[in-house]
Amino acid sequence: MRPRLLPVAVALAATLAAPAQTGGELRFCIRADPKTFNPVLVNEEPSEVVRYLTGGVLMRVNRQSQQVEPELARSWKISDGGRRITLDLRPGVRFSDGSPFTAEDVAFTMQVYTDPELHSPTGDPLRTGPGKIQTVVHSPGRVSIVFPAPVAGLERLLDQVAILSSRVLRSIYQQGQFASAWSLNMKPAEMAVLGPFHLAEYKSGSYVLLARNPHYWKQDSAGRRLPYLDSVRLLIQQNRDLELLRFIRGEIQLINALDTDLFDALQRKSPSSALDLGPSLETEQLWFNQVASAPIPAHKKEWFRSSPFRRAISEAINRADLCRVVYRNRATPAAGPISPANRVWVNETLKAAAFDPGSALKRLRAEGFTQSAGVLRDARGNPVEFSVITNSGNKARERMAVMVQQDLARIGIRLNVVTLDFPSLIERITRTFNYEACLLGLTNVDPDPNGQMNIWLSSSSNHQWNPSLKRPETKWEAEIDRLMLAQASEPSYRRRKAQFDKVQEIVCQEAPFIYLVYKNSLAAVASSVRNAAPAALRPQTYWNIERLALSR
Repeated sequence: MRPRLLPVAVALAATLAAPAQTGGELRFCIRADPKTFNPVLVNEEPSEVVRYLTGGVLMRVNRQSQQVEPELARSWKISDGGRRITLDLRPGVRFSDGSPFTAEDVAFTMQVYTDPELHSPTGDPLRTGPGKIQTVVHSPGRVSIVFPAPVAGLERLLDQVAILSSRVLRSIYQQGQFASAWSLNMKPAEMAVLGPFHLAEYKSGSYVLLARNPHYWKQDSAGRRLPYLDSVRLLIQQNRDLELLRFIRGEIQLINALDTDLFDALQRKSPSSALDLGPSLETEQLWFNQVASAPIPAHKKEWFRSSPFRRAISEAINRADLCRVVYRNRATPAAGPISPANRVWVNETLKAAAFDPGSALKRLRAEGFTQSAGVLRDARGNPVEFSVITNSGNKARERMAVMVQQDLARIGIRLNVVTLDFPSLIERITRTFNYEACLLGLTNVDPDPNGQMNIWLSSSSNHQWNPSLKRPETKWEAEIDRLMLAQASEPSYRRRKAQFDKVQEIVCQEAPFIYLVYKNSLAAVASSVRNAAPAALRPQTYWNIERLALSR
């Protein structure tokens, strides 16, 4: 199925052709109050939105090309087998309080982000091995960062590291008070940032107001200082139906992510504003519980641990129907863990399992299963029946579960669908393991393979089908462990790509996850927004916020 890209192309042509206007306030919603304004401690989406809009970074991943581009570092060189990166900084840059940006700020930033006492979610991936990260300040405009072990994809990790002001924060850090710095009750004047906007006002439960950074370093091709906008107002709105209503009323101009039903509603009212960006990084998948201690019958564990059984189930599911009926063709059949939206890392040789009940039955018969009177039985005569859990209230997953139930009935399998509230579902798949199969989705925020280490390493708590193993239980899991650890410290992209391609091939062959669909990235951009360039990668609609403008 072709992604629906034509409406986006038309919208982009209109916005890019228009001359940029300066001034005005852009408005969009976040789902909850931020938990912090401290960029080092960000671990949830609302705080991440504020960090993205206010934080200056050394380099940025272009959300359309998915390539790393220079920002505060105008150039860099990686050496010592991937352990050292030397950065030449952009001259004349100032923080929002007017103070100069220098190599000392980079050195201080790395010290804070990688401090093990702070447990920074962004900094933890930078701590690659025993020993501290060292920094060498060569001059105010040049600095080297030396890691204890090689870091693959280092430039992409720095996309998330907002540079701190050593002048403002060093004494706070030295006093051991950094964890409480820049909390929600801070005075906006205390915040010095390098991004296009700075914090102006926060009203709990209502909004976060960001004002234009008067010292922001970027200019457009005509020499005008960016950003074009005077301010960005983040309205705190949890209800997605109300968010859409506010968009239709013109109270907000962007929606980063819409579900299919709301997208259809918007398309009926304002077709030019509803943008289908094609496959996102998000997958929907089915897996079987393979935990040895799980309270499920031994003969079912034997099924679930059999890769031919899992592959037969995969062949028996009609993914094209899921895309057509559940997502109204705003999804594509999934081949493996990496969506085609991730152009840098997808293994393009992999294809989604063809819907083939005959092949599924043939595969099962080779494993000793038989079918009679419309019932599939294993070699011991046990009828093949199991339950799948999914979260109640998620209409798409509930519909998919019912359709999978109908597909499996064709080959004599009885599937029972159980919907649970989300906390109860999480309790079962992470603590009690009292379930047989689960249908759920995973959100891949980071396109780089290192962002999935917590899934593929057998020792990880998110190794969902059989978590927190002391050692791999199968040869193929051991091989995935080896490949993932190897690519994590491999400086060559070509060799990393080959290693991660092999991981994807093993996952497709062994089917610990049965990937069903890649959901499309559905967004909304008002016609009043100029220079919009929506992309499938987060943040979809405002990744180029400094160049967005509003028509008058």
